Amino acid sequence: MLNEDAGGIRTLTSSVRFVLFDFDGPICRLFAGLSAERVARDQVRWLEEHGLHGLLSEQEREQPDPYAVLRAVDRRRPRSDLVAELEEWLTQQELNAVASAWPTAYVDPLIRTWSAIGAHLAVTTNNSPRAVSRYLGSRDLLDCFVPHVYGRTQNLRLLKPHPHCVERALNAMGADKGATLMIGDAPSDCLAARQAGVRFLGYARNGRKAQLLREAGAEFLVSSLEPVLKVVYATGNRKA
Repeated sequence: MLNEDAGGIRTLTSSVRFVLFDFDGPICRLFAGLSAERVARDQVRWLEEHGLHGLLSEQEREQPDPYAVLRAVDRRRPRSDLVAELEEWLTQQELNAVASAWPTAYVDPLIRTWSAIGAHLAVTTNNSPRAVSRYLGSRDLLDCFVPHVYGRTQNLRLLKPHPHCVERALNAMGADKGATLMIGDAPSDCLAARQAGVRFLGYARNGRKAQLLREAGAEFLVSSLEPVLKVVYATGNRKA
């Protein structure tokens, strides 16, 4: 069972004034129209076309995660032109995927409600900030976050679970860690939040993700953002 009771969510979100959203998962399914597995295969094919078949192990070539492939290349060729070119290639795939991304249920009104009652919002993600901004703009949500979109940089060693993007957001917003909540759907999000010293809410749309989040130490999990929206909406009404 997930900790989706209103009392638990109310306890977790009480006194929250800063909210950090991971992007791909809590806000949308970026590769809903073009699977991440296919993008990863295209990455491997791109490397092979550039004569770099041997750069990845057999296991890495079968890896269905494009970010894992990018990390693997960065480990062998850190800060190289090859890594920069592959990162830009992935950014273009993310930008192209925006048009077919699926919004996560209830997240649009949750973002607008939290923003309306005075919470400060940021995106902290391993995705390209260009793709994040394009997506948020397409949903008329960008004003709820600007300028606080913190995504992938050229230094791939700072991707989550490193807390770099979380700490950038905290510092830029002048956030009180005790009044900050991060929402993510991956173990790397949970670990980054813990290292940064902020509360964490896991969004698990299926049992596999829930198990991975539990193993990473996530205490509070929801399978839908609807109960979070209801609690935040009720909080806003009490303040009105």
